[in-house]
Amino acid sequence: MAKAKGVRIIVTLECTECRTNPDKRSPGVSRYTSTKNRRNTTNRLELKKFCPNCNKHTVHKEIK
Repeated sequence: MAKAKGVRIIVTLECTECRTNPDKRSPGVSRYTSTKNRRNTTNRLELKKFCPNCNKHTVHKEIK
């Protein structure tokens, strides 16, 4: 039998400044993975993480 889907899901967080700024240093976008509880956090996750391309802490938003 197949196991039921859990409450916690894995989400991908992507740097918002790398995506919108074409004059960045290196090609590519900073991405992190994290987990979130689907019942408690229904909207998109938004965390401040370090971006090696921007070389500073920026807002990383959840992507689909």
